[in-house]
Amino acid sequence: MLNFNIRGENIEVTPAIRDYVESKIEKIERYFSNGVNANANVNLKVYNDKQTKVEVTIPLKNVTLRAEERHVDMYAAIDLIVDKLERQIRKHKTKVNRKFREREGTGVYFANEVVNGQNGSSEEEEFPVVRTKQFDLKPMDSEEAILQMNLLGHDFYIFTDAETNGTNIVYKRRDGKYGLIETN
Repeated sequence: MLNFNIRGENIEVTPAIRDYVESKIEKIERYFSNGVNANANVNLKVYNDKQTKVEVTIPLKNVTLRAEERHVDMYAAIDLIVDKLERQIRKHKTKVNRKFREREGTGVYFANEVVNGQNGSSEEEEFPVVRTKQFDLKPMDSEEAILQMNLLGHDFYIFTDAETNGTNIVYKRRDGKYGLIETN
């Protein structure tokens, strides 16, 4: 069961909007074999040019689903968000199932990102830290780390290599390919 946290910026979240968001996003529950119990964080923004932006983040046990969409019609943006989330789930399940078969039953681990909040900064600092994130590094290979990076929509991802137990970083290059940084 998804629990919804719906916020509006420059827009009032009416019961009609809330019902539409919940009914559309609840459709992704059919992709989970057992009842999922998670929070769906939905942020609706309206800009001065009447453009709307819809952001949805659903942190689950093994993966974080995240999508955002801009559109002049907020309801159309919500529909597009659901399509993006469904594609992410299908892609994730396909890769996990393939990895599971390759490893002959060994589980697959993903890092769950935990956002700590924002740190205050003084004007005297040259490089103020405006946000701190903490996450557990779970053992995985570089392909699994790239999958998690893409699901989160980030340009890089830090993980523990399952074979060497070292901390590594995968990143997306400008040419669209991926890079790997291994630590000693």
